[in-house]
Amino acid sequence: QVQLVESGGGLVQAGGSLRLSCAASGGTFAIYSVAWFRQAPGKERDLVAAIGWSSASIYYGESVKGRFTISRENAKNTVVLLMNSLKPEDTAVYYCAATYGGLPSASTSRLKDAWGYWGKGTLVTVSS
Repeated sequence: QVQLVESGGGLVQAGGSLRLSCAASGGTFAIYSVAWFRQAPGKERDLVAAIGWSSASIYYGESVKGRFTISRENAKNTVVLLMNSLKPEDTAVYYCAATYGGLPSASTSRLKDAWGYWGKGTLVTVSS
């Protein structure tokens, strides 16, 4: 069973960048697909990006395409979310999630129930 810990959140000005990391332990990380979700106050938890175990399949939420990049280093049991051109509307708690095996379809990946393992989140605040 894998455990996930997010790091890298903080306060940044609009237009700036942040690098979030998701560190995994307790399982064979290379056979898990991983996603980043985010939840702003009063809003639903939405998919930001997802990556399959081999990095061959990657999805992005529409609002972050072209600005965010997800990548993984299986040897380091880490998934990184590089966030550029940040906007105030990117402010949220960012969660790392994982599921055993291949990446679900794009539509299924957007469902929280598709991901069985979750971290506790890291707060990203973008000031205008």
